[in-house]
This record gives sequence, C-alpha cells and structure tokens, in this order.
Amino acid sequence: MKFYQRFAYYLVGLVMGCFFVAVVLSGKDTRCNYFPNARVLNDIRNKPFIYDTEASRRLSEDWVDTADVKNTLTYGDVDFDKSNKPIGGGKLYIIYGKTKKNKEITLEVINYPEKAVLRNIIRNTNSEK
Repeated sequence: MKFYQRFAYYLVGLVMGCFFVAVVLSGKDTRCNYFPNARVLNDIRNKPFIYDTEASRRLSEDWVDTADVKNTLTYGDVDFDKSNKPIGGGKLYIIYGKTKKNKEITLEVINYPEKAVLRNIIRNTNSEK
C-alpha cells in the first residue's frame, strides 16, 4: 500500500473519530477542572450559595456587589496556605479576586457538603496577598 493511500485511510479514521467524540460530548456539560484551584471554585459555584450577615452588610456598601463576588468565584485564586481549614462541618477557603473597578477583594467562603456560605468580603488596601 502506498503512502497516500495509508494517509487517506488515516484521515478518514481521524475525521470519523472526531465526529464521534463531538457527538458524544456535545450534549453533556463537561468541564476540564484538572487543577485544585479550578476544582474548588467549580465546587463552590455548583452548590446553593448563601450570604452571611457580615457579607450582606458588605454588599450593601457601594464598593462591591454580587457581580464582583460571582466573577471572583469564577476567575479568582484560592490561597491554599490559608484555606482548607475545618470550621463547623465545612472548610474555610480564602479566595482573591477583583471588582469591576479593578480593586482587590478577598472572599472568605465556608464550603459545606450541601451548601457554600460567603462569610465575609474584605477590601484589600495593599497589592500583597
């Protein structure tokens, strides 16, 4: 068998395989959360999210809103040195992010098995974490 015939068979198989994978995975809500940061943020976002009284008080101020919290839970960075500490049946996570006005904030989230509670929102005054 000549090279161009083998190459043609290869391309036909590759196209059929790609089509099959696209059909199988198109209907599913698949995510590739390989890194710990992405897994923690995805786990917190997929649970019922509750605001504690301190967090609600911070949200009533004009420097932060719920969109900033949502963006931080999507694109934020989890500080694992200060996180993953047991607190009352859940684990505390410290998440760094930014507001729409590009101000740095820190979220304290307690991740329970059935829900996630935003305990506090802290305005960072310096650029260090």
